[in-house]
Amino acid sequence: MLGEVAISTPLWLSAPCIPPRNCNSIPRICFLRRNSNPTASFSQTQYFSHLSSYPLHLSPFKDSKPQAQLSPNAASSSSVEYTEEPTTNVKFQRSLSLPGCSSSLSLIGTGYREKVFAIIGVKIYAAGLYVNQSILFKLNAWKGKSAAEIQENSSLFNSIFQSPLEKSLQIVLVRDVDGKTFWDALDDAISPRIKAPTSIDELALSTFRSIFQGRPLKKGTFIFLTWLDPSKMLVCVSSDGLPASVDAEIESENVTLALFDVFFGNTPVSPSLKDSVASGLATILK
Repeated sequence: MLGEVAISTPLWLSAPCIPPRNCNSIPRICFLRRNSNPTASFSQTQYFSHLSSYPLHLSPFKDSKPQAQLSPNAASSSSVEYTEEPTTNVKFQRSLSLPGCSSSLSLIGTGYREKVFAIIGVKIYAAGLYVNQSILFKLNAWKGKSAAEIQENSSLFNSIFQSPLEKSLQIVLVRDVDGKTFWDALDDAISPRIKAPTSIDELALSTFRSIFQGRPLKKGTFIFLTWLDPSKMLVCVSSDGLPASVDAEIESENVTLALFDVFFGNTPVSPSLKDSVASGLATILK
């Protein structure tokens, strides 16, 4: 298995604000509404962070252009910004809301998964990591670290995993894949990381397997692996945009940790994804 490195443009953390009059910045979506206080001197223009309830807006991928598009999962008056994974050209929402999550999640980085057949690299899926923004405020110990330093030190990714706040991996298939084939590849990566599986681990793996067995996964299918806390993970599969429900709940810290390690451990199946996430975190924590 081989994953080529394709680092997405970094992101930055900014508070929504009224841009200066003479600032040549990228236009932002805004809504005008009447101020109920006629004496207020503040401008009557309010800026909203899309799909986010936090005062800080995570704006990923500094150089990519915002794309305002209608989404069937968003309010009709809202616009959704996307970031494109450069190798597969798959577009990821910069923030989204998922079943089972207490708040919206923000995109940190993207990458892709490639498998080699007869020396030819075949792209299987694109992936993006989303996190609850509150996690980012608990990473001050890594403030000022470079992307390379974050990559070499696994403790930051371990801190993200151990946080009792949501983080979700979105997988978008870029070709048709049989469900059994997809699970077998995932199981081949997970199982060696669980040295002595318990009955709880076996049950969790069986539940995980049942989601994909006999299920054709078409190009464009979304798979969300959402860690609620270190021992609990939700799995959602949708062939029609963002999922509306949860397909399964996995409760086994050994299994959830092994899966996180598959993508963000020392030998990730998608080096480009981990590179991009490390770059994004380094930019945020400057």
